[in-house]
Amino acid sequence: MQLDTNLLLHAIPAFLLLVIAENVYIIKEHHSYGTTKEVLASFALGIGYVFLAPFTKGINLLSYTFLYEHRLCDLSNHVFIAWIVCFIGDDFTYYWSHRLSHEIRFLWASHAVHHSAETFTLAAALRQSWTNNLTGTFLLWTWMPLFGISPAMLLFMKSVNVIYQFWLHTETIAKLPRWFEYIFNTPSHHRVHHGSNIEYLDKNHAGVLIIWDRIFHTYQEEIRKPKYGLTKPIHSNNPLIITFFEWKNLLSDLKHCSSLREYILYIFKAPGWKPKGRIGTSHALNQQLSIQNKASSFCDHNCITCILRLNQQ
Repeated sequence: MQLDTNLLLHAIPAFLLLVIAENVYIIKEHHSYGTTKEVLASFALGIGYVFLAPFTKGINLLSYTFLYEHRLCDLSNHVFIAWIVCFIGDDFTYYWSHRLSHEIRFLWASHAVHHSAETFTLAAALRQSWTNNLTGTFLLWTWMPLFGISPAMLLFMKSVNVIYQFWLHTETIAKLPRWFEYIFNTPSHHRVHHGSNIEYLDKNHAGVLIIWDRIFHTYQEEIRKPKYGLTKPIHSNNPLIITFFEWKNLLSDLKHCSSLREYILYIFKAPGWKPKGRIGTSHALNQQLSIQNKASSFCDHNCITCILRLNQQ
């Protein structure tokens, strides 16, 4: 079977048409849209990603082909099983790759680009990192060719996963039927993922199936309209500044390290980690929010007395 490993590139015209259609709808219904500069920045980042795609795809293909030639089992005579393994395996691996990109500073430096848009529209889906494959996340999929999934099938399925996620970047679709929301990733789930509200940080990492987040306790329902963008806004629509913003912040922190241990922890600990503790990590911020919410049950002012009282419990 001949598979189209350039499926994602062929989908680009459809992406552009849908972005324009959404733009027209939002202007007609709400008389507003994202800032022109922000939309243009998203397009520029998407174009840069497309130009780099042949290089990154080449690295992936060479790696997966080498491992496939040394595979531990052969599924070539079991096509139906191979497709099931490929779909579930790819989506499961994507979940962990995506989750780690939020929990490891080195990976977040690249992935933050995708979260930099402060307006949540289909155009935001075009914000793809130019440095993603350079961080080595594609290596997380290497177990699949070893277990008999052909490189062409794997690259095809990875493209399908990315294409599926495109339509998730919108506010024009509210809630879908309950059964669909329970099993699949939806715009509602993904709006939460892009929210910078404390309770939304590092939630809903799914690609196609939201069940991974439910299983591994990273699921969060959309309870209020998210505030989009990074917790520390970039304040720029320059594609180069957006691309290297978090890399610059990471290098700045590394320059002030006082030991090799501190250097390593800055790279591999969660974004927001500091030598004196977790302070600004999403986990620490969620703990603080939990304390404040509990404090509100003692009084209506979230006063420091109540918070200290809760900390002593």
